[in-house]
Amino acid sequence: MNIVTGIVVYVIAWWLVLLMVLPWGVRPLEDPKPGEERGAPEAPRIWLKVLVTTGIATAIWIAIYFFIEANLFSFREHALP
Repeated sequence: MNIVTGIVVYVIAWWLVLLMVLPWGVRPLEDPKPGEERGAPEAPRIWLKVLVTTGIATAIWIAIYFFIEANLFSFREHALP
């Protein structure tokens, strides 16, 4: 895996994990004030979710990297000639 492929795989994994982590622990406002959206989260904790996302995406990227480097599966062997 070259550097560009590694970065692309990491970015895709990071965004997919972020979209899965964002709903964790979201609770709507109990008593919204005038002008506040009812569905807005009370405490979104975005930076915690970014850190969790980075850790999970890094673990996924490492697993993908070793899977590719160990040559456990080759897409080129299964591609049509």
